[in-house]
Amino acid sequence: MNENEIKTLEKQLRRARRIAGEQAMELHDLVEDGLPAAYDKLPALSASTYAACEEWDKARQALEQAQQTEESRV
Repeated sequence: MNENEIKTLEKQLRRARRIAGEQAMELHDLVEDGLPAAYDKLPALSASTYAACEEWDKARQALEQAQQTEESRV
């Protein structure tokens, strides 16, 4: 991978981290302010938070792999 591709992966990781953080904040707000009355929102919000964290992890792994590949080439 070249430097531009690694920068693209870094950008994707930052975006995924932001989205996961936003989802986590929404989940926190629901737990803090909405429960038990808004318990019906919990499954969907939990699932979307989990999915956002999975995307972050995939982006993190892709970047780490690209960086390791680049380091081994040098």
